[in-house]
Amino acid sequence: MGGAQNSSLYKKCRTYNKGFYTATQEKRNDLPWSRSKMLDGHLLLGWLSFTVIVYLFNLPGPTTAYFGLTGNEPLSILPLSSQPEENVGRAHYKLCDRLKLEKKQRRMCRRDPGVAETLMEAISMSALECQYQFRFERWNCTLEGRYRANLLKRGFKETAFLYAVSSAGLTHAMAKACSAGRMERCTCDEAPDLENRKAWQWGGCGDNLKYSNKFVKDFLGKRSNKDLRARVDMHNTNVGMKVIKAGVETTCKCHGVSGSCTVQTCWRQLSPFHEIGKQLKQRYETSLKVGSSTNEATGEGEISQARPQQQQPPTGPSNDPIPRTMDLLHIEDSPSFCRPSKYSPGTSARKCYKDKNCDAICCGRGHNTQSRVVTRPCQCQVRWCCYVECKQCTQREEVYTCKG
Repeated sequence: MGGAQNSSLYKKCRTYNKGFYTATQEKRNDLPWSRSKMLDGHLLLGWLSFTVIVYLFNLPGPTTAYFGLTGNEPLSILPLSSQPEENVGRAHYKLCDRLKLEKKQRRMCRRDPGVAETLMEAISMSALECQYQFRFERWNCTLEGRYRANLLKRGFKETAFLYAVSSAGLTHAMAKACSAGRMERCTCDEAPDLENRKAWQWGGCGDNLKYSNKFVKDFLGKRSNKDLRARVDMHNTNVGMKVIKAGVETTCKCHGVSGSCTVQTCWRQLSPFHEIGKQLKQRYETSLKVGSSTNEATGEGEISQARPQQQQPPTGPSNDPIPRTMDLLHIEDSPSFCRPSKYSPGTSARKCYKDKNCDAICCGRGHNTQSRVVTRPCQCQVRWCCYVECKQCTQREEVYTCKG
């Protein structure tokens, strides 16, 4: 009897024609051939679906939230159409939804009506500054969809700059929004309400960097410190915020009879964002290439600066997982950006300046010279009252473009 049970159990579990042979197979033998195969297919599809679901649930979640030039937000967003008066208070909800934010970011965006506009300003400011700083370079901060997406998958110097300028742009825009009175949850440099009104009266409203730093850290979240790329991205993000902090200046204004300083109002003010972009570009030029190493004591990965072979590592213990530097960090060498690739459209037909950068941008291919006639306003004068009168001057100029 035991043998009969084992034989039955074996019959229920054995496989048949690379499919699954179950106890119901004998019943399906009485069905038409097509319906039997259909049932087998449904069982196989269900098993595959279950396997995929289990795999997805076991995938590691995102280590951080991204934003700006390192995120998925569209870089150009049309303004919202005019809202009815009763819906003005929730108009920012739609803008928050149009920005491709994560769940926590969307919640922070909806919490204050001024956040959505500030986020858009930060994206625009970062993109324009990136393109300005790299206008004479082979990579001119091309941010069209696929180029930016592919670039962010790699650890190039250009990727490091995008992380730094994005965090700097968000920090700068948020601090300025507080001082401009566009936010409900912050004011001038954390000043009490009474002092804030006095400062505003005298024109001395300080940029609220303290609130801005806290907001940006919460908005971007934390990264895992076990992954080399995540730690490098976090370092570059912090560099952008630190450059903003280092550029804070104290501005004072005197009040009194005939300009005497009997009363003085002082406030903290951020540097212009062009200056921030210039400093980040300098750090891009001196970016350090790093690699991963394993700490024998802890068994955990650490970041170490790449050195030439003849240069020996410094002696002595080092427990610092990240180099203490204000320079940007990158993991791999950048491509040349000379030819079209998934990272940039290349430099063919790019405008260059003959005595400045044509040799470098055109990658040795040479350049074309075109002569054209342009007409511009000239010899302008202000006429009474209230208009400017200009002549139209025609001149010939030469335009240089890289050969293909």
